[in-house]
Amino acid sequence: MFELVEPIAAVTFSEVPNEAFLALGMRNYWDGYFAGRAAPLGLAPAAVVHAVFYNFADGEVARHIPWVWGKTTPQEAIVVRERGSTAALRQMIGQLADSPGLLRVADLATRAAVSAPTEGRALYAGLRALDVPQEPVARLWHAATLLREHRGDGHITALVAHGIGGIEAHVLLALSLGMRAEEFGRIHHLPKAQLAAVVDGLRGRGLVNAAGGFTDAGRETRQRIEALTDELAAPAYDVLSADELNELIAGLEPIAAAISAVDD
Repeated sequence: MFELVEPIAAVTFSEVPNEAFLALGMRNYWDGYFAGRAAPLGLAPAAVVHAVFYNFADGEVARHIPWVWGKTTPQEAIVVRERGSTAALRQMIGQLADSPGLLRVADLATRAAVSAPTEGRALYAGLRALDVPQEPVARLWHAATLLREHRGDGHITALVAHGIGGIEAHVLLALSLGMRAEEFGRIHHLPKAQLAAVVDGLRGRGLVNAAGGFTDAGRETRQRIEALTDELAAPAYDVLSADELNELIAGLEPIAAAISAVDD
């Protein structure tokens, strides 16, 4: 489900929504990112957004929050994000946007997306408080975003339970992809000394070896985190019968494939 839902939700981070935020006066991509993704939290201060998002280095959120709220409001950002994301999704999936089965897929995804408990899941709870769009493409994007952030909140729970910080999580992901930490896109911009200190901390805990790769314990820790993340994400789909879940999967597959074809 993650592989099918993530491409739909991630259209939010593509060019069309970015251009919409730039038109509001955002200075760059990251202004729009934080305005759009943090908007369901209201006028939360940077420290709160930093805590909820979890995986940004100290000070990165504060470069954008609360500055962006001098250019727009959370309410406007929510509308701009939905409108831009819906336009991007419609553009990427082409004729599938008007297919007879899209409404059914959007409805099944929405049933799952609004069924999970909100306790302990701050970003998911913020999104749950928003109105569900009626237009099918917007409805599907909204459902995918709810499911993505529900899973993401659970992933943070799994990381905290295993004592893995936000930047450390990026390092472990990089290693799982066969990359060195300093090569990984989300953290390669950090000062070398700062990133080296993070890797040294993981090395001191026996998760990274002298060469900067996984130890067996490091690999096992990441596998446990991913397994717990999947386990915590699963209750969102309990509301669907087995047949309905299979129907949802079948409906999402061509949509996710169409988005991936555009990205490729």
